[in-house]
Amino acid sequence: MTFLKNGFGILPSPMKMLLGISMENWLRYAVVAGTAWLLAYVIFKKRWWARKIIQRDASAHDVRRELMWSIITALIYGVVGVVTIMVGKAYGWQIYRKIEAYGWPWFFVSIGIAIIVHDTWFYWTHRLIHHPSLFKLVHRVHHESNNPTPWAAYAFSPLEAVVQACIFPLLAFTVPMHPLAFFCFMVWQITFNVLGHTGYEYFPRWLMRSWIGKIVNTPTNHVQHHERLRGNYGLYFNVWDRLMGTNHPDYETRFEEVTTRKG
Repeated sequence: MTFLKNGFGILPSPMKMLLGISMENWLRYAVVAGTAWLLAYVIFKKRWWARKIIQRDASAHDVRRELMWSIITALIYGVVGVVTIMVGKAYGWQIYRKIEAYGWPWFFVSIGIAIIVHDTWFYWTHRLIHHPSLFKLVHRVHHESNNPTPWAAYAFSPLEAVVQACIFPLLAFTVPMHPLAFFCFMVWQITFNVLGHTGYEYFPRWLMRSWIGKIVNTPTNHVQHHERLRGNYGLYFNVWDRLMGTNHPDYETRFEEVTTRKG
């Protein structure tokens, strides 16, 4: 990361930070989403097609649209990153530079906390922007992908990109984190996010019959959300949806149907 490299020490100019953070976010996204696209839509497309949740390809127009909005999102992430770093350096935050300050156990615990906080933030903000008064203004762009590809993961309107980017200041000002721990969290979030939008179900059939399936979210869950526009609001975990009764009634049936198709 740009700010990881200098250890949050002497900061470059805001414009250099903006370009650096934006490029870093885009490159990380492009590597993960590009790899998923190459594997699922080129190399193994025929072999994996039975696991394609919606049994049709997205149009070239949809892919171009997702890419355009993703680039804009990366720039907005850069803006939020610059503001957060400048405010944090000026007024104080929870980012620390030496791992010894909290130790290695906390290093890993902080990543787990970040994942749980982000999952909670995502669920409740996601439900909020589905309110009729906010949906068109904030969230409609993302739902133009009703048959998402890996490039839909960052296909947000500018306002939604700000909402999603706010996980950085939320964590930076509340949870002591080393820059490397935050980087690990970011790798986790983009990987899980891309997998959820790839359009293929990768988990085995037995998952939903185990306790793991009651906790971990699946690509089927999120693709179903894109199809139906309502319900299935979670990101990494299915816990909030189960607690709040917002899973689609046929979510588990749909998962079973997708995972039992014959190739």
